[in-house]
This record gives sequence, C-alpha cells and structure tokens, in this order.
Amino acid sequence: MGPLPVNEARGEVALRIGNVDLVIAAEIGRLAAVSTALECKSFAELYQRLLGVELAATLAAVQHLTVRGDATAALAAFRLRDLQACRESFLLAMNHYLGDDAGGKADAAGQKARRPRKKSPSHTEIG
Repeated sequence: MGPLPVNEARGEVALRIGNVDLVIAAEIGRLAAVSTALECKSFAELYQRLLGVELAATLAAVQHLTVRGDATAALAAFRLRDLQACRESFLLAMNHYLGDDAGGKADAAGQKARRPRKKSPSHTEIG
C-alpha cells in the first residue's frame, strides 16, 4: 500500500508511523480536540507542546488530526523513532493553518514577532 493522497490546498500533510500511512490536517475543530485532550490553556501552549516533541501531545495529535488512514493502527505501531516525522508533519500542518507570515508563526509560538522598524527620515531627506 502506497502513500495516501494528500490535498495540500486544504493543508493536509502526509505522515508515516511505522508502516502506517496517515494524512493529517490542522483544522480548527481538530486542534480544539487536541487542546482539550491536553488541557492546554492557550494556542501558544498547544503549538509549543506539538512542536516540542512531547509524547502525550504527539499521541493526542495523531489521534485527533488524522483525516485519512488508521490512527489506531499508527498509534499501535508508534515508536520513539517516529517522533521526528510527527514533529515535521505537525509543523507543516500548523504552518499551513497559520499562514505563511512569520509574524503569525512567532505570535502563535508565544514570541513577539519582529516587525521591520520604520526609519525616521533625516533632516536632509525632509528638505
């Protein structure tokens, strides 16, 4: 059995755990289910836990973010070596959800986004 079809425009991302192929998506309802399961207090906490290779967060995300494939079989096949593939897939899915702006990603991670500073015009530029 080959990889499952992925609709990238929808934000779907392929994930392979053991020999089980999955497709995940970071849709709002699915993210809420992961957040509830982990008792996260904020989106920033959820983001950090998913990308921080936390075992409980990874397992909850596989369960709730899977849109195609057998999440139960994937969880049964899960080994620690699968953590990095999960992290990479979660990152791709979350980045699609957040959009491509660096400010959104930084804000979601609980960091202050770096905004370009406006340079004040010098007195010679003003005239």
